Amino acid sequence: MVPLAALLFPVGIWCAVSLGDSVLKSSPSLKVRYEEWLANHGLSISPFHIRWQTTFFNRLFMKLGRWKPQLLFIWFSLGMVFGVVSMFVSIMLLAKTFSQTLALMTAEGPTPENERILQVVVPGVNLPISQMVYFFSAILISGVIHEIGHGVAAVREQVRFNGFGVFIFVVYPGAFVDLYTNHLQLISPIQQLRVFCAGVWHNFILALMALLALYSLPIFLFPLYYTGIGALVTEVTENSPASGPRGLSMGDLVKYVENCSVYSVEDWHKCIEEISVKPQTGYCIKEATLQHQSSVSRVYKRLDGTTECCSNNSLVDICFSYHGNLEIPQHVCLAARKAIESSQVCQRNTDCQKELVPSLCVKPSLENQTRLIRVKHSSPMDMLFLGHPVHLQYAVSLTNYMPRFGFLHLDIPVVIETFCKYILSLSGALAVINAVPCFALDGQWMLSSFFEATLSSLIVEKQNRELIGFFILLFGSALLASNVVLGLWMVTTR
Repeated sequence: MVPLAALLFPVGIWCAVSLGDSVLKSSPSLKVRYEEWLANHGLSISPFHIRWQTTFFNRLFMKLGRWKPQLLFIWFSLGMVFGVVSMFVSIMLLAKTFSQTLALMTAEGPTPENERILQVVVPGVNLPISQMVYFFSAILISGVIHEIGHGVAAVREQVRFNGFGVFIFVVYPGAFVDLYTNHLQLISPIQQLRVFCAGVWHNFILALMALLALYSLPIFLFPLYYTGIGALVTEVTENSPASGPRGLSMGDLVKYVENCSVYSVEDWHKCIEEISVKPQTGYCIKEATLQHQSSVSRVYKRLDGTTECCSNNSLVDICFSYHGNLEIPQHVCLAARKAIESSQVCQRNTDCQKELVPSLCVKPSLENQTRLIRVKHSSPMDMLFLGHPVHLQYAVSLTNYMPRFGFLHLDIPVVIETFCKYILSLSGALAVINAVPCFALDGQWMLSSFFEATLSSLIVEKQNRELIGFFILLFGSALLASNVVLGLWMVTTR
């Protein structure tokens, strides 16, 4: 269910701002002074949108745009090539995301959201409150770097620079540059391409820098933090199946998920994903134990066809199935922790022949997609998780970094790593989205300039070039809108 407060809070703020703006503008005595105050401070307010523009940074942009012209020419020419290629790549990525979303809509049971290349993010819905600072900081930085690219490229191409500003649309921050439109129209299509492609180019470079920082982080933090010795738990969702006195807690070092070794967070996710697609792991249990710990109970079928043999009120017992001397499967209700905590894993009875005493491979009889997962960590007592493996991934946050000294905080590498991941994701997403040939995005102007630079000799009539561009923009806009609508549907209904 969508938290209602997450949706109503920003709407309430904007209603208050819009109401105040309307009251001041409708007042005969205050209207003129209020509008003068807004103009003097570069402010503009409209429903769900507020923006601020300044000329304070104009000299800085002029200085950057005139610094080493030849080097900037090479830089923005590379950006132009990247921008043109990214127009076609962005269409393919959106088409792939659209097909992935359709597949997820028809999938049974929970599936990891990160299977999609692009995702719609709604703060407070699929973006945790604790992550909002990272999200808004990263999106603002990505937007500023994007607009710096446009501004510096425009100055380099002798386009008049009027000002720089920032805005908030609903809850999403962003940035913009104000360029003199007539100057933009007077320069050549190739020069226009350099200006229009500079934003996505700078976003791509920023994403690359964030990726490089992520890979370099273990080297920079090596004097202070260990890596490669396991996955360290930094947070466990309260009241989740992974919490509690016999669950995981902050500071636990995870070593194994079943018999899958865990040396890093990546190993943790890989192990869980393998468990979710493979048959349920079995455990070698002595035949004598099966006889002594079994309890007599009624065996019945669940709605999905699986078998249950324990009381519905039991919190510690699980129904297990095994094949003994009889060909048909037998079922027994066992106290799960006592039965499997120190048991060897198996898939069939022959895997248990190494045991010194006669043992059988016993598997939990669970509902479809539910798994019993044993997690070995720094505590002497293993954690037993019963549920869908994806829920275990959601419930536990981990890091690769183990402090070498007691005074070091666990969160320092996590903060740096998380911020770099947000920069990588959001700056990369801005590069992809803005490159889409879509109305009102950079892709619209990139496509127009590209056609003027390449097709003017093949298609002489400008009207015909514009008609072709219109249909491409229409397709790109429809594809982007479809992804947004389906993405919002996935976020708000699943």
